[in-house]
Amino acid sequence: MQVMMVMQPGKNSTLELQQRAMPIIKPGQLLLKVHAAGVNRADLMQRQGLYPAPAGESDILGLEVAGSVVQVGSNADEHWLGEEVFGIVAGGGYAEYAVLQANHAIKKPLCWNWSQAAGAAETFLTAYQLLFTLGKLKAGQRVLLHAGASGVGTSAVQLATVAGAEVAVTVGRPDKVQACLALGAKIAINYQHSNFASELALSWPEGADIILDPVAGSYLNDNVKVLAEDGVIIVYALMGGRLIEKFDLAPLFKKRGRIICSTLRNRSNEYKTSLTAAFTAAYGQAMAEGQIAPLINQCFGWENAEQAHNMMVNNDNIGKLVLTF
Repeated sequence: MQVMMVMQPGKNSTLELQQRAMPIIKPGQLLLKVHAAGVNRADLMQRQGLYPAPAGESDILGLEVAGSVVQVGSNADEHWLGEEVFGIVAGGGYAEYAVLQANHAIKKPLCWNWSQAAGAAETFLTAYQLLFTLGKLKAGQRVLLHAGASGVGTSAVQLATVAGAEVAVTVGRPDKVQACLALGAKIAINYQHSNFASELALSWPEGADIILDPVAGSYLNDNVKVLAEDGVIIVYALMGGRLIEKFDLAPLFKKRGRIICSTLRNRSNEYKTSLTAAFTAAYGQAMAEGQIAPLINQCFGWENAEQAHNMMVNNDNIGKLVLTF
């Protein structure tokens, strides 16, 4: 089968189509004929040599796929054969065929196309994990989402809005402001024009109950400023750097606030199974009815994966970038 491989991982890495042997499925797994795969920042980090695949997993890029089930492993229900599904994988998505744990498979809604299905798994499951598994979101709470126009951001806007939360986002362009407001955000702050902490304090003087932050770095101090009492800051990436200068814990203590750091890729299969089940139970009907769907910015033929990566590096995308096969 054809796969997209990283050549010379590091700052000068390139992508190249190569031939690889078909993956061999294990008990409890499904073999998919991949129709589309989502692009994520983790892919960019992996090709730089900063985010290697977990031990024993495929070294091929790609953490989310959508495709048709062509083979079912032992201990997996035969009803999956021929089904159109999507789900998260620990690697191997940039390939003609990929292996998916049967317990991680989600049936593609009839109202979604392949690109939407491919762009849903990593972003919606990550957003659900951050908001509900870790954040314990309840209706009526206030949620601040940094990088609101990203894949996870646009997914989190939808999930939180459907759950009855009030959502604010930070973004860097006027068109991203409009996109997030259209998805349900009540407040959209362009950080290029104003300090988000100062502006948000005008609308939410009591602060945000949950803050989802993929930036970290210098954002942490301002996050604490706008955090509500007993609130939680959940850091899920380090786009702004891993070091914090002059971070004062005293205001966080005063608010009884918490900081949680989380990632999804290196979680156990059992955890991902529980997460997938919880998400589909909570939002399966919303997906089927088209109430929620990933916002797809652009689709690329998978031979043009380099273009998709460059677009993400430049923060040009609003929502998801997808490779089609």
